[in-house]
Amino acid sequence: MWHKSVCVALVALATGYVFLLDPDLPDSVVEYFSASFMYQLRGDLTSPESSIATAWDSLIVQPTKQWSKVAVGVNACVDVVLSGVRLLQALGLDSGEGRDHSVLHSTTDLKEAFAHFMGKGAAAERFFSDAQSFHHVARTALEYPEAQLYMGGNAALIGQKIAMNPDLKVLLCGPIGPKLHELLDENIVVPPESMQELDEFHLILEYRAGEEWGQLRAPNANRFIFSHDLSNGAMNMLEIFVSSLEEFRPDLVVLSGLHMMEGQSKEEREKRLLEVAAAISDIPTDVPVHLELASMTDPDLMSEIIHQQVFPLVDSIGLNEQELLFLSQAAAGPHASLASWNGTPDVGAVGDILFWILKEHGRTPKRASDLTRIHFHTLAYHILATVDGYWANQVAAVAAGARAASTQACGTETIDASRVFLKAPREFATSQTGESFTVSFNPSEPVSEWHKDGISFHYTPVLVCKDPLRTVGLGDAISAEGLLYSELPSQ
Repeated sequence: MWHKSVCVALVALATGYVFLLDPDLPDSVVEYFSASFMYQLRGDLTSPESSIATAWDSLIVQPTKQWSKVAVGVNACVDVVLSGVRLLQALGLDSGEGRDHSVLHSTTDLKEAFAHFMGKGAAAERFFSDAQSFHHVARTALEYPEAQLYMGGNAALIGQKIAMNPDLKVLLCGPIGPKLHELLDENIVVPPESMQELDEFHLILEYRAGEEWGQLRAPNANRFIFSHDLSNGAMNMLEIFVSSLEEFRPDLVVLSGLHMMEGQSKEEREKRLLEVAAAISDIPTDVPVHLELASMTDPDLMSEIIHQQVFPLVDSIGLNEQELLFLSQAAAGPHASLASWNGTPDVGAVGDILFWILKEHGRTPKRASDLTRIHFHTLAYHILATVDGYWANQVAAVAAGARAASTQACGTETIDASRVFLKAPREFATSQTGESFTVSFNPSEPVSEWHKDGISFHYTPVLVCKDPLRTVGLGDAISAEGLLYSELPSQ
């Protein structure tokens, strides 16, 4: 007993000493110390992180009916991953004022856009329009000693993650060159028509939490992605993908790559979106379709995806906080006046937008839309929102996605509580605009659930990796894992 008393005294002494050194600590830090101290007072020496990891393991159970064949398409490439600051220095570019560019036309645009997002600690992806400048940057990156080559593209990453399950067969369709084919899991089937002579390269400029570049200091680890990828940009493999489904006969289809069309002209894009919609319509209606979104800057493209072409044809979507807010801005949804999130997105505001999407664009008795599921992920927490009656095993699905975020970022098979921390709020309101109530978080019961007008919300925090090994592909891994534990009962 005296051991616990000593621990409590030490925690209290350390907490008081830290506050004495800096009485103006951020609320999140005060909250963390307070929560840890309360655990000690209750005689519980298990950290909140350990409690969450243990609870997840008991909550993550396989669905009653599991997928057997999953088809994934259509964006695939080779990622060249390296330090963003080091590459820009190798190109002779100095730090300066950050400025966002919807399309990159030069290395100056690249420098400014990278600085803009590094300063925010936010992920972003942009198209580089000038082929000659891009190839110069790409050559410099490929020659850099510390550059690493990985499989890339949302479809390839999701397919690779799903293929780790030996009981599943995976079809992957996209522009697959020799290097990418070499990197693929042997459990993945690639249609011969999907192969091409050259790989498509995407540059992934990573930065660490606290990394400095001139006057900039990154608040957290993240990455900036750019490419001059015409094949993925035109979704050239879409028709091959859909035609291959007849022989493969999947029971789940995952589609991604719409964001790559931002590099096309407005006329080309509108025509291609109609063709995309027609192709999705050819997928058998009893096969659910999940759409994975990615970073976009063109509100017209997002609006067309929402209102006219794609949203009504898919059953599920996956997206992060940047994509969620941009979606709401493009379609005049809740909190559209926000220029950006201020730190960790407010749970209530996120819940408002998710509710609006499913109420305004999802399936209802009066609307023919197929959309019934949204898997939202941000650094600190995840929310799975579903229309009641269409999905099952949501508790396991949202917990599995969060666990995957922690283990993949840290590069571990299981969660090491000493290498992660809890960033999510200990208490939050479920809405900012409508009927709301307060949820107090309990680490021993890490999945919180609430319901609103026929829509269910399942929330869980993320155990954030203190020193992530790689941030690219986390969103894809999260969505893939969530889908593996999801079930769509027969209607």
